[in-house]
Amino acid sequence: MDEIVLDAQQRMEKSVESFKSTLVTLRTGRANPAMLSTLMIDYYGSPTPVNQISSISVPEPRQLLIKPYDRNDMKAILTAINASNLGLNPINEGTTIRLMIPPLNEERRRDLSKQAKKYGEEAKIAVRNIRRDYVDLVKSDDTYPEDYQRKILDDIQKVTDETIQKVDEICLEKEKEIMMV
Repeated sequence: MDEIVLDAQQRMEKSVESFKSTLVTLRTGRANPAMLSTLMIDYYGSPTPVNQISSISVPEPRQLLIKPYDRNDMKAILTAINASNLGLNPINEGTTIRLMIPPLNEERRRDLSKQAKKYGEEAKIAVRNIRRDYVDLVKSDDTYPEDYQRKILDDIQKVTDETIQKVDEICLEKEKEIMMV
């Protein structure tokens, strides 16, 4: 494959990885420390991820246990959890914070499934934008012969189709996981 096609493929793979990391934050009814990966705490004036100032463990399938490294950070963590859109109520146990993950009802499962589809569409749009950038790059470069240019464009389209198919498969898998009772 041409270097331009490989570069496009690498950028598309980064979009897929970003999509996967976004999907991890969606609740599936089971406790997962990655649910809190986007939760930012005001740590001495700068936003810091909660997993950098505390340890997060899963003692039971529907429970998260947050143990701050410094007891003074308890209030900031509690405030951030309450302000987030996670829909979880933290329980302050003195030195730890317990999060009970409630089972998802059918309506919430459908909403999360729609959210996963939305994230999938955003990932596909990002992949298509990468394709457009590289197609424009190849078409604007007059140093390539016409038949070689067409081959590169075909290769870019194949890589794009494969990447979009991969995004669809990941999205479908996540929807199944969310809808599983």
